[in-house]
Amino acid sequence: MLFLRSLLYFIGSIISLIVITLCGLFLVILPYSYRQKFLSNWAIFCIWWLKISLNITTDVKGSENINSSPSVIISNHQSTWETLAFQTIFPAHTWVLKQELLWLPVFGWSLALLKPIVINRGDKLNAIKKVIKQGSERLSQGISVVVFPEGTRQTYKHLGDYQNGAAAIAKKSGHDIIPVYHNAGKFWPKGSFIKKPGVITVVIGKAISSSSLTSSELTKEVRNWTLEQEKKLL
Repeated sequence: MLFLRSLLYFIGSIISLIVITLCGLFLVILPYSYRQKFLSNWAIFCIWWLKISLNITTDVKGSENINSSPSVIISNHQSTWETLAFQTIFPAHTWVLKQELLWLPVFGWSLALLKPIVINRGDKLNAIKKVIKQGSERLSQGISVVVFPEGTRQTYKHLGDYQNGAAAIAKKSGHDIIPVYHNAGKFWPKGSFIKKPGVITVVIGKAISSSSLTSSELTKEVRNWTLEQEKKLL
């Protein structure tokens, strides 16, 4: 039964992606805010469709900690869910992502319209320079930046090492860090087609100023906070 329900979700998400992306291509000449607002309708639909097709819902704790000004949002990474759900939780934002995602038909086109910071993970030195430079530029344009510092999705109950790129963006730009933890991998496991009903919990921490700590210290503080949230939800 879960396979059929997961298949139903998949079909609905693909059809809606094609429709919204093809319509969104006509908005390429419009300012980012218009494109972002329109294209985020796909994420909004997917989160609603997850509830209808699989009974997966979301419980957000700490929403009062969301900044009205652009911030560096640092989150653990367990599934595809967070890239969708964050668009329904946080103000306009973009992501740091691997270049291979832009090669995907339709989905990659949609991503390209949202001013992502695209990196080649095989060239780490240039990748970090690009992340810091373009991340600061996005923030100066009023666009928050979401970074998954583990670099790739992790299995539920496992928190990978955090890289310093997100903290470095915050240091260079002077913007705050918003730490986030979620347990999406419990219901939408990494690499799995089958999804399980349940309530995904998202915890949003208080803003962390980037002014008084080094990038390494900021990264350590965010990861320690994340570990604390993980223990509370296990």
